[in-house]
Amino acid sequence: MSAVPGRLPPLRDWLALVRLPGLGSTRLAELCDAAPAWPDGWLARLPREAATALRLWLDHPTRSPMRAQIEADLAWSESAPSRHLLYPGDPAWPTLLTQIADPPPLLWAEGDLAALLPPALAIVGSRRPTREGLANAAAFARELAGRDWAVVSGMALGIDGAAQRAVLDAGGRTVAVLGCGVDVIYPPRHATLHHRLRDEGGLLLAEHPPGTRARAGFFPRRNRIVTGLSLGVLVVEAAEKSGSLVSARLASEQNREVFALPGSIHNPQARGCLQLIRQGAVLVRGIDDILEELSQWAAVHVPTPAVRAAPETSRDPLLRWLSDTPAPLDSLVALTGLDVPECQRRLLELELQGCAAQAPGGWVRLSGA
Repeated sequence: MSAVPGRLPPLRDWLALVRLPGLGSTRLAELCDAAPAWPDGWLARLPREAATALRLWLDHPTRSPMRAQIEADLAWSESAPSRHLLYPGDPAWPTLLTQIADPPPLLWAEGDLAALLPPALAIVGSRRPTREGLANAAAFARELAGRDWAVVSGMALGIDGAAQRAVLDAGGRTVAVLGCGVDVIYPPRHATLHHRLRDEGGLLLAEHPPGTRARAGFFPRRNRIVTGLSLGVLVVEAAEKSGSLVSARLASEQNREVFALPGSIHNPQARGCLQLIRQGAVLVRGIDDILEELSQWAAVHVPTPAVRAAPETSRDPLLRWLSDTPAPLDSLVALTGLDVPECQRRLLELELQGCAAQAPGGWVRLSGA
């Protein structure tokens, strides 16, 4: 098998990569950015146990213990036109996910992939909202659909479900990221919404294989994908200790905009939003407050999904943390684990290569880099 420089492996081999022992999603993302030749460069960079397992798969796939599961995965994706396995080498892979610190190596998808095309806003909030909160979530979702924006959420009870139902009612696009398999209806009360998302132009996404039951530990990791797919997150209602505040924190760490609806100081479900506003979230009175902040980035951040360009082997993995949104030096230091002098040195090298530049507010990745 000849080595192919700078390309990701085909899906069948990628399914083997994601199952290798001792190879987590972060390490896999780093290898993608390094773009070693396939397969020899990958084998040289993998831990010994993982390299041995991959070599067995490549040379003698019928003897590999991974074969049965890989064949089952492929059979699932081929069993219906609405079923898809997405990975960074797929034309439909959401490009925004390449910017987050811990992107999922694989996404199971069911529904219409066109839901990934428009610029997107995440709408999240309380599972026990007030009637006003439900009305606000639906109103913002309808307006976004009318402006050709997609809504991303987690199909949870309360605000999430209200927003996603409103988008579907308006004929818009919405993506639900699940903390279970895409075929598992959770919460059970959202069976109708689950079916509508699958059949009416929406999209169900999960990083867990079909049949995986919902677990409490899956939801915080699910939230990083909800915010990672979006240019910003709108928190409609949230208590002081709320999972929605976790989503807001993740959005900030991912350099996404955080928006919050203000509410009465006497409403417990408004206290989380008021806290976010005190911490610097954008106070939202109407849809234009959001679009004024985000419209300038929409066309830049969300091109039509295309095959992820494989960087040259000499490109610094630091590029993965840069985008068209200026990233301050201290944020890059925190994200990469580099010390300040080393981070500055590598940024300067990227600038000299024409890959990065300084801009007001931080460093940006240049077009084509």
